[in-house]
Amino acid sequence: MLQNKLDSFKEAMRRVADINYSSAVLQWDQEVYMPEYGSAARARQLATLAGIAHRESTSAELGTLMNELLASDDIKDKDRRNLLEAKRNYDEKLKYPEEFVVKMSRTVSEAFNAWQDARKKNDFNSYAPFLEKLVELKWQECELLGYGAHPYDALIDQYEHGTTKADLDKLFDDVKTRLVPFVRTILEQDKPDDAFLYKHYNKDVQWNYGLKLLKQMGYDFKSGRQDISTHPFTTNFSARDVRVTTRISENDLGEMIWSCIHEGGHALYEQGLPDEDYGLPSGEYLSLGIHESQSRLWENNVGRSYDFWEHNYPALQDLYPENLSKVGVEEFYKAINKVQASLIRTSADELTYHMHVLIRYEIETLLMEKQITVKDLPHYWNSKYKEYLGIDVPDDTKGVLQDVHWSHGSFGYFPTYSIGSFYAAQFFNKAMEDIPGLKSDIRSGNLMNLKKWLNQNIHVYGRQYTADELCLKVTGESLNLNHFLNYARFKYEGLYEQLGV
Repeated sequence: MLQNKLDSFKEAMRRVADINYSSAVLQWDQEVYMPEYGSAARARQLATLAGIAHRESTSAELGTLMNELLASDDIKDKDRRNLLEAKRNYDEKLKYPEEFVVKMSRTVSEAFNAWQDARKKNDFNSYAPFLEKLVELKWQECELLGYGAHPYDALIDQYEHGTTKADLDKLFDDVKTRLVPFVRTILEQDKPDDAFLYKHYNKDVQWNYGLKLLKQMGYDFKSGRQDISTHPFTTNFSARDVRVTTRISENDLGEMIWSCIHEGGHALYEQGLPDEDYGLPSGEYLSLGIHESQSRLWENNVGRSYDFWEHNYPALQDLYPENLSKVGVEEFYKAINKVQASLIRTSADELTYHMHVLIRYEIETLLMEKQITVKDLPHYWNSKYKEYLGIDVPDDTKGVLQDVHWSHGSFGYFPTYSIGSFYAAQFFNKAMEDIPGLKSDIRSGNLMNLKKWLNQNIHVYGRQYTADELCLKVTGESLNLNHFLNYARFKYEGLYEQLGV
């Protein structure tokens, strides 16, 4: 009897997953292949599926079933954790009227299409009315969910459960106190020459090289594929269908390299989740901070390391001899780690990157507090780039329109990028302790021992733990910014011998 109920619970969860992943396929197509005039119908289709998924996931029968199972003392630990997580999600979804869910889905689709068009035209004003509707819905969502001291609590909790604005303020105060002065010291140093990275690089050759990097990381192309999109992203429909996108600039070699490695890190996490737990919390990623830890670990701790390029650079030189034959691996290593104030978050160096995140966090909180309006966004964006990075924003495409997140309604997402970077340094330190000769592995192009370690220590658990519990289990301590700061100091004091800090 108990097993039958447990089987019914799992089947109900998998039906909801079927609907949500079907929506995800349509969303992937919307960003990759959908023709321009398909946007109106696609918005309707996604809204319809969102309503169906909401009804399925908040049915009274499902709630009763979970309560009955949780009341039993015979439920095993993993099943109990799945039930507790599913019930938490269920109770949260009950706070949303179906009408609101459908309206949010349609508004997101419309806002995304408007963002794409505005970005091409460098015209924020054409996008603003769509974003205004979305922001109004996010205000409503905060009230529906409820929150503690600040409406932003309701937003960040969706991506990093248990985290509050107070936690983020403390973290970013630490960043401003300890990381920002270090970065400013580096910004004052003579910068390495990276002009060769911005010569002409054939896009088809870049594409093929990116595929080789993904294969080297262990990305399974029988369970995934790569395509081109306006903004690089990773999506999955199961652990056996995980797709990545990249973007390529023929005059910026870094665009493709870093988006491939970054999204590849996300994809390895999704491919490493237990496929037999499809639809259950134990088969889903833990949090966006943990997710970002995987992409940032591969992108920065591995992909921007000297060891990685000692192996991979000769092949890149062979592909572009006219640009790189006279550029040594040390010169290349210094160039790809050049620290400089820049406009675009996704191509920022790993240190100033956190200023980009901080800017977005401060703007989002002002927006949620209703201290500023959507129409104010370009002004605040530009002024904060001047304040934190000392640069002038030339246009909206390179400014307030550069990120896709707000058009998706993903307010509260940006802080997880910094959280993920800090987790990444901590996890990589532990991997260095646990894997004898890891640096030698990376130097020889063998990334499988690291992938296996991440599979066994991070990926396989899904949502069986909280982020803090997992961090404690893996590293023996909670998230500790010192790991990132020590990593940054060791690396950049080596790159800038005259730093003296």
